[in-house]
Amino acid sequence: MTNHVVLYEPLMPANTGNIARTCAGTNTILDLIEPLGFQIDNKKMKRAGLDYWDKVDIRMHDDLDAFLKTLGPNDEMYLISKFSSKNYAQVDYTDPNKDYYFVFGKETTGLPETFMREYYDRNLRIPMSDNIRCYNLSNSVAMVLLEALRQQGFPNMETSHHYENDKLKDNYNRPERYERNLGEN
Repeated sequence: MTNHVVLYEPLMPANTGNIARTCAGTNTILDLIEPLGFQIDNKKMKRAGLDYWDKVDIRMHDDLDAFLKTLGPNDEMYLISKFSSKNYAQVDYTDPNKDYYFVFGKETTGLPETFMREYYDRNLRIPMSDNIRCYNLSNSVAMVLLEALRQQGFPNMETSHHYENDKLKDNYNRPERYERNLGEN
């Protein structure tokens, strides 16, 4: 089972850099569908991804059709869109025999309508209030990806880490002290 974040014609280098960092931290493949709204070596994108670029498996696709040709028969593709009525958290992402592809549209116009209609049953929505038009792309990726990873048991990821100079190290084996400290603020 492998997770993929797929960005359709992303425009903003900082978003793509942040998403690349999330992919590095979650062992997720990043698929980029061209054309991109920036050069792949853009300073803002590199800065947003910090020094994690060598940890990201990036796959480039000339266009949407080229990307679709890479999908196998057991792959599950989901289109993330505000126009869907199905909640992304209501989908089961735990089949170990499947790779999961989460497709996100460009920041300004989303995914092509014809593509969304063709794969209507694959459209998912992130719930939100009517106070905003949409979430930031990199935040949307993180929400959906981490839900899939949560369901999958966070494979190959640290779920706990203790640093030598950890501010909380004295509290790990003393829950009563931790509870008292929470109440003091």
